Amino acid sequence: MGVTAIVPAYNEEATIGQIIEALLDCPEIDEIMVVSDGSSDRTAEIARTYPIRVLELLENVGKGGAMKAGVEQANHDVILFVDADLVGLKHEHVAALLEPICAGRADMTVGVFEEGRFATDLAQKIAPFLSGQRAVRRDVFQKIPQLEDTRYGIEVALSRYADKHGVPVEMVHLKDLSQVMKEEKRGMVRGFRDRMRMYWEIMKSVRN
Repeated sequence: MGVTAIVPAYNEEATIGQIIEALLDCPEIDEIMVVSDGSSDRTAEIARTYPIRVLELLENVGKGGAMKAGVEQANHDVILFVDADLVGLKHEHVAALLEPICAGRADMTVGVFEEGRFATDLAQKIAPFLSGQRAVRRDVFQKIPQLEDTRYGIEVALSRYADKHGVPVEMVHLKDLSQVMKEEKRGMVRGFRDRMRMYWEIMKSVRN
């Protein structure tokens, strides 16, 4: 059962190299793909310096659209999604996300930060279903309708589908893993604005 790791990325030139290097260190992964979602920085350029696949979308379609585009191009039956702004990603995290699916116990896993940064740990304890660190069988992902319209609501759509259709899901604790907050990447004003837009897109998915 092969594994494709997909990294949806929008203007993540500062961290994309570290994420790719961590994934290249994982023998469980057969294919790595970065989906640059209309990035205006060097995200795609940096990704192309590594022996991986790079899918460059000319327009920003949102996280859900980027993930779907990646899955459509993937060559394997298990999909691993990781965010492009993670801090501290290691082989042990990847192995923990993949093991329940490869062992046949689950069709989807959801990673929850633990013992990382207080802010990101707290956010995921409150709403673990929003985690972007997941593994899922490709055939399950492809059954979910209209993912290209979900943008940041993609994780809500995945969790809702799994709950509604009885998809076996296993929660996985990811120790010492966190991510860069939007305010740190883009400054307080723009970061706060982007965070509010993200929450709005998530709420739209919750209401739909």
